Amino acid sequence: MTDKINDPVAMWQKMVGEMEKGFNSFANQAMSSPEFSQAMNRAGGAAAGAQKQLGELMEKYLVTMNLPSREQVTGLAERLQSIEAQIGEMKSMLSQMAASSGITQGFDSAPRPPRTKRPPSENGEPT
Repeated sequence: MTDKINDPVAMWQKMVGEMEKGFNSFANQAMSSPEFSQAMNRAGGAAAGAQKQLGELMEKYLVTMNLPSREQVTGLAERLQSIEAQIGEMKSMLSQMAASSGITQGFDSAPRPPRTKRPPSENGEPT
């Protein structure tokens, strides 16, 4: 086994550990100051304001390009889901009505036309 004093990996781990301790103590000191919390508050407020402005700008751009906004697309999706639910209810009501009146559903039970065309005979001529 190698000597702990001459082991480069052990020296690297010790150096990184010391750097982490120093950085953590510096960060804790900086974050405990009122100036830091004020700066973070201002930065958060600026970010929120910028996001709001970007949203308004994007809305204007979409209106200019004659494209729907996210809110409009969401409204359309909700209306479409409502319509689909109503269609589903209508289908189930029609199925119940058909079942109670004895009408068969689907195309399988419809009468088929007679098959008049015959396959060709062995010599290749139709019969």
